Amino acid sequence: MENPTTSKVVLLACGSFNPITNMHLRMFELARDHLEDTGHYSVIKGIISPVGDAYKKKGLIEASHRVEMARLATESSEWITVDSWESQQSDWVETSKVIRHHYEELLAREHNRDDVDTVKYTKKRRIEENYIASSLSPLSLCSDGPQLMLLCGADVLESFGIPNLWKQEDIAEIVGRYGLVCVTRSGGDPHKFINQSDDLWKYRKNIHVVHEWVTNDISATHVRRALRRGRSVRYLLPESVVRYVQEHSLYSAESEQKNADVVLAPFQKYSDASTKTES
Repeated sequence: MENPTTSKVVLLACGSFNPITNMHLRMFELARDHLEDTGHYSVIKGIISPVGDAYKKKGLIEASHRVEMARLATESSEWITVDSWESQQSDWVETSKVIRHHYEELLAREHNRDDVDTVKYTKKRRIEENYIASSLSPLSLCSDGPQLMLLCGADVLESFGIPNLWKQEDIAEIVGRYGLVCVTRSGGDPHKFINQSDDLWKYRKNIHVVHEWVTNDISATHVRRALRRGRSVRYLLPESVVRYVQEHSLYSAESEQKNADVVLAPFQKYSDASTKTES
């Protein structure tokens, strides 16, 4: 039976997923357990959003392959899905805009669900009124609809401190308006990084740090290295993904050099913007 006192949460993970690994999937399970253990949340859905090719990260293979591998990896999941909207955009889309897109989709579905039954009209009006009124609050979200949180690893949290990789207003929107669920990795200390950052400290109550006590250092970088060296990656990736990689001969020494001489999209965009501002 649904607990009316808990907030519904949808977890969104953005990234390269190059390729998707068992650890990516494990993060969703860890985050759901952590949030639901608080007694304040009910996680109803997980969304994997692979970045588009325009991100220009070194070694990033085509989005069509990365999306398909993610779909294969989540076939057996009852609550984790894959969304291709971000990957289909011709230009790189900032994470804040991706989150905004998915939140608007969630809100639209809530409204459509209410439209089916006119008895729920009062609730629909309440959602709309809360959504408008909440624009004055730090979270700027409607209280009756699902809450969307960004799910990430500690490396993403720490990347907030890299110059020209993130806009400060985007960090404020992501963490302050939506919330962040950060899964720790071996050797990382998210709490220390949050303490050292004035921006993150301001929104610290919106950051949920999840400790992974069964340490697992699987990374897509290590997987790609093993693949291009002809090593086995079984049990690091879902078996369906391993088969897909083999069938399409993905991840070679050549593919790892893709975008090697190209500036990463955010660096290009934000560096150009800061240069124009200075001039």
